[in-house]
Amino acid sequence: MRSIYLVININVFILFFFISNISYAKNIGIETGYKIPRFVSLKSNEANIRVGPSKNYPIKLKYILSDLPIEIIEEYQEWRKVKDFKNNIGWIHKSLLSGNRTGIVLSKENKSIELLNTVNGIVIGEIRKGNIVYLEKCKIDWCLVSIGNFRGWMNKKYIWGVKQNEIIKIGFLQIVEDLYWKSINSLKRIQKRY
Repeated sequence: MRSIYLVININVFILFFFISNISYAKNIGIETGYKIPRFVSLKSNEANIRVGPSKNYPIKLKYILSDLPIEIIEEYQEWRKVKDFKNNIGWIHKSLLSGNRTGIVLSKENKSIELLNTVNGIVIGEIRKGNIVYLEKCKIDWCLVSIGNFRGWMNKKYIWGVKQNEIIKIGFLQIVEDLYWKSINSLKRIQKRY
């Protein structure tokens, strides 16, 4: 009797493993083997989005801004089906895309977003809606961004170009860096009181 249950459990495990691998395979690009959907950025100041995956298809939209974040949602040979922050969808040649991670600042209230020296730290500047930022690091809810010579942490909810729970380039030493900035900010707050 136990051997029957053992065989049934093994078969259920094999079936679960097979089904989970099939669903996982759906999230992998056929051409590259990279995860889909994923964010990239435009490499060129001039990039055409087409109705289909070929130069024979008409141009649907023309981008004139490099570093704009784009989400790849499908792959076909040398072409990538993409979506932008305004939900425009079309096909672009892979040579016009870069693996550099950028984001675009969004704000429903049309207000400036604060940049902090560390997560929940001291305000060191502001950034306006529509600016493109480079994503240097991202934690669960915060990203270290840079634009020009300015650099700071901002809440991830204001950035299009990164998944909500995505972590980017966070290493072991991040804990030490966070403790350092927390100490500095505590000292600054104490000094302000006196």
